Amino acid sequence: MANVASPLQFGDPPRLGPYVVQARLQSAPAGFVYLGQGPDGRAVSLGLLTRGAALDAAARERFVAAIREAAPGERSRVRGWLGRGRPRGAVLDGTPAVLGHDAGRAPWVAVPYVPGRPGAEWFLEQVMVGGTLIGQAHGPDFVPYWLTDRAPALPRPARRRPPPTETRRRVLLAALALVLLLALVAAILLLLLLGRRASQPQPVQLPPTVFVPTPPPTPQTPVPQPTPSDSPSPSQSGPGTPGRSPGDDPGEEPQL
Repeated sequence: MANVASPLQFGDPPRLGPYVVQARLQSAPAGFVYLGQGPDGRAVSLGLLTRGAALDAAARERFVAAIREAAPGERSRVRGWLGRGRPRGAVLDGTPAVLGHDAGRAPWVAVPYVPGRPGAEWFLEQVMVGGTLIGQAHGPDFVPYWLTDRAPALPRPARRRPPPTETRRRVLLAALALVLLLALVAAILLLLLLGRRASQPQPVQLPPTVFVPTPPPTPQTPVPQPTPSDSPSPSQSGPGTPGRSPGDDPGEEPQL
């Protein structure tokens, strides 16, 4: 695959150790190759595992073993058939020189960037294993289970120093000031509550109601009295003769 630089994508790290990541060069099955710049301005090729490969202990160990095999001044940890046939510490032909690396939970490697020559992708190729390690290759190949996790394995952020703490004397003074402030607030609230109760008027008790019976009302106008008529009284008229009353029949007079 040609080393064609492309812009960084979401999830790519901005820095790897002291190296500034500038662009993406390759996307290998086991990781990514980036173009970076060292503290001295030198162009470097950075290799970083995918998150799936970094979580697999065997894949991570193969990547770290290849780095330590090529790193100057470090003893190889390669075991098995990969280390036989050459002394420990020997570097294969075409292996790029290691400028810096990190063998933690998210390992990466930095090598000089030379167009047309192998870069950090050489170490990513050592992670993939196919066929058998000895003898003639036979049988089907296999695909690692972590190939689907294509996110870059970001290293853990550097631990920040805890903020400076105050001395014990300042802490005690601050606690004392807080207690005094709370006591002052409580006193003000108590004074406001007592003053409000004292200013409220007490309810006046009404006298008991006494029910006294009153006489019935007297009419203001006098009741009219009947007046005597002008007809003569029976004592003044004397004995009278009974006469006929209207409607009596003369033929039906009683016999004397």
